Amino acid sequence: MTPLAPLVAAFFRKNLAADKGVSKNTLASYSYTFKFLCRYASGRLGKTPSELSLEELDANLIRDFLEHRERDCGNTARTRNLRLTAIRSFMRYVEYEVPAALEQVRRVRAISNKRAQERLVNHLTPEEMRAMLDAPDPGTRQGIRDQAMLYLGFAAGLRASEIVGLRLDEIELDGPYPSLLVRGKGRRQRRLPLWKEATRALRAWLSVR
Repeated sequence: MTPLAPLVAAFFRKNLAADKGVSKNTLASYSYTFKFLCRYASGRLGKTPSELSLEELDANLIRDFLEHRERDCGNTARTRNLRLTAIRSFMRYVEYEVPAALEQVRRVRAISNKRAQERLVNHLTPEEMRAMLDAPDPGTRQGIRDQAMLYLGFAAGLRASEIVGLRLDEIELDGPYPSLLVRGKGRRQRRLPLWKEATRALRAWLSVR
């Protein structure tokens, strides 16, 4: 039997290190996947996580784990597929490290994704957008903050993670063309111009933050 713990530790160290270009969100997603998987396998097999072996994470156990996360934990099909992606990535690492597990790896990697229902994206009317932008109370510190975040979301199309990840040295408000540097997925960067109202809202927040 092949101990699981050293393989998981090596997988995270070699494949998910910061210098590999892996984002914090991806690292967190993979970490949660193995936390939940080890907890499930431990309960099912009556072992502690450190006692688990690679051979025990066969295709049947992985399928049951994914079904458990959906049925008992309320995971969506999309979240279920993210868990499976993390496990497949680990198995790709294992097939080069433990040749005896090739057939096990093949069976696990053959588990299919579940089709996720795509929701129709509706767009706000100009009136609805204005109502949302005007909703925060500019007379309070929290309202000033929320209004700046909303303007950045609308003006630059930023994800929530991109907004909260902005750094002061990435914001340029003093030149003739205010802009900000955005770091997206995969460490991709883009420089985005800001319109006047977004610039004004951001200045207001920076003055009180």
